[in-house]
Amino acid sequence: MEAAFVERLGPPGEIRVGAVRTPRPGPGEVLIDVLATTVNPVDTLVRSGLFRTPIDFPFVIGRDLVGAVAQSRVAAYAPGDRVWCNSLGHDGRQGAAAQRAVVAADRVYRLPPGVDPIDAVAVVHPAATAYLALFTHGELRAGETVLVMGAAGNVGSALVTLAADAGATVIATAAPRDAGYCRSLGASAVLDYAAPPRVPADLIVDTSGGNDLATATGLLRRRGRIVLLAGVRTRPVLPAGELYLKDGSVRGFVISHATSAELAEAAATINRLLAAGGLRARTVERLPLGAAAETHRRMECGELHGRRVVLVPPGPGTRHDGTAG
Repeated sequence: MEAAFVERLGPPGEIRVGAVRTPRPGPGEVLIDVLATTVNPVDTLVRSGLFRTPIDFPFVIGRDLVGAVAQSRVAAYAPGDRVWCNSLGHDGRQGAAAQRAVVAADRVYRLPPGVDPIDAVAVVHPAATAYLALFTHGELRAGETVLVMGAAGNVGSALVTLAADAGATVIATAAPRDAGYCRSLGASAVLDYAAPPRVPADLIVDTSGGNDLATATGLLRRRGRIVLLAGVRTRPVLPAGELYLKDGSVRGFVISHATSAELAEAAATINRLLAAGGLRARTVERLPLGAAAETHRRMECGELHGRRVVLVPPGPGTRHDGTAG
């Protein structure tokens, strides 16, 4: 089958697109014909070696897929079922950027009827990240105020959508040109990201990775929470005294460490919003699988802010040389 893979860790140029062995599902697994996949920041961290995880080479890259079940070793899924997954390409699991992928059944979720695979694959990873930040780690409750810094990006827009859906008051920071977009997602107020925010909040999530803990702690209400989900290279100063006096907390997480149960909980909310049409990427760019390396380069250069690139593999009946087979 055709896949985007690396044979060693390194820059985007290490990504090759060519033939690899088609995987076979074992007990408790599902073989999926991949209709679409995408690229996330964490994919570049794994490929480069900055985020170390067990890898067998050749390593197929990518986390997310939407596809159709080709073969199932579990009773819950049958050939032809439309499904999705957002947790491949980590901890020994081969990735999604291929014509076919094997997925453990507890990481497979049904695609709601009528939802376009391209629309779905563009949001399932940012939305799951947002869910974990808000609810699993941020413990957000209805009626609380959440400050979303960098709200116009892929994860930021999902944070606004999910928090508003849960009955929270959402204060967003974004560029002035993005204010209307953030309000359309459910933000009660939008502040210019260039100016320091001055609003008290129960939960603060900064998608930029700047992790200015001094400013964030100053905005926290009593027992407020700061959730870190980006900024692997940052070394911020912790204002321990003020945090202590406020009963506040700082919590970091990466979606790669989420349990299958946590991901399934997020998937239930994602599917509900997908089915209702309430969760969509702002801009989607559709490219062939061969654009994987260039997409990784563009992401690392900051060229994809607010844009999702969806990579489409050849159909399962096409050989890696492009001919029918």
